[in-house]
Amino acid sequence: MRTFALPRITVWRSIATLLITAGVIAAVLRFTLGLGATTNLSDEFPWGLWIGFDFLGIGLAAAGFTIVAAVHLFHAEDYEPIVRPALLTAFIGYTLVVLVLVIDLGRPDHFWHPLVMWNPHSVMFEITWCVILYTTVLSIEFAPIVLEKFNMHEPIKWIHTFSLPFMIIGVLLSTLHQSSFGSLYLIVPNRLYPLWYSPLLPIMFFVSCIASGISMVILETLILSRNGRTLLPPTLRANLAKITAVALAVYLVVRFQDLIGRGDLHYMLAWNYHTIAFYFEVLVGFVCPLALLMFNGVRQSRRGLYCVCIMVLCGFAANRMNTAITGMEIYPTRTYFPSLIEILIMLGIAAVGFSAFAIIAGYLPIFKPEPVPPQITDEPWIRMLAPEEHG
Repeated sequence: MRTFALPRITVWRSIATLLITAGVIAAVLRFTLGLGATTNLSDEFPWGLWIGFDFLGIGLAAAGFTIVAAVHLFHAEDYEPIVRPALLTAFIGYTLVVLVLVIDLGRPDHFWHPLVMWNPHSVMFEITWCVILYTTVLSIEFAPIVLEKFNMHEPIKWIHTFSLPFMIIGVLLSTLHQSSFGSLYLIVPNRLYPLWYSPLLPIMFFVSCIASGISMVILETLILSRNGRTLLPPTLRANLAKITAVALAVYLVVRFQDLIGRGDLHYMLAWNYHTIAFYFEVLVGFVCPLALLMFNGVRQSRRGLYCVCIMVLCGFAANRMNTAITGMEIYPTRTYFPSLIEILIMLGIAAVGFSAFAIIAGYLPIFKPEPVPPQITDEPWIRMLAPEEHG
């Protein structure tokens, strides 16, 4: 007779449970009392924390189309082990983004209107349809993983017969709306602060999401690797770190070349809260991680990659929040700070995302664990800083 064992109570599980509970209560209040009574959104700031969170969630899910394109379209078979975790990250990310969008709608009961009321001249219309279609494609791509768990091999063969066209469609759709999120802010050249406004916003949004998406996959595998096992070979992690470094370098070149070309570089010298936010975003999220990834010791180190990925994700989050909020503010006449309910809903949804990944990765065949090689150490900083000895 099988016995039912309760999940072990840990600090992180307790925190996640608390955040999810608080988020559910806040969401109930949002739907019962309305946006005006529960948020600090207004006609001046109709888009706030939740839109920034949508930008963040979509960007973190970018590894889905990046890795699928590399493995299945360009036959980079070395990256096959991270296709499934990348798809899971993308699937969870897009599902949560759809949830946040419904919560953010003034009339959530009208969520279906874009399906029948078309406006092909609107960027929002294009984003809505791309998100809906790509989420559908992700469901189809993720289905074989679920079916494999239950040994349903015939449906898997049937899905694989037409999977390639869906992969191509998925890559195209994701590429479109990853950049289109930047296009949303091209209509406010006189309001968005020059350090963030640029005609190249779509390109910068696309490049930065590649770095953040890959960093998210690396971070997830590092967190879930424990008890003497690794979910990704160290060599593969190091190669992914190189791709992240290239994306960071391309982003920095494009961004500063754009500032120089538009004659807006002098805004970096104006000491105000805009420049403080800009320096934090660029230095913490792009310059410092790029510099660290130049060292092979950091790329080979679990702790090194952990720190670098945290920095990249913090910088990416700062970039999206600065574009959505900070860059639209003019102190003290036009400012915005989210309400407690907005913050609780965002934290609750984030806790749902991390919990869902851990639970699904534990029950479905997402990873193929490999033993940790004995020569790999968590302390390569000494090797990185000290010269090699030759006998």
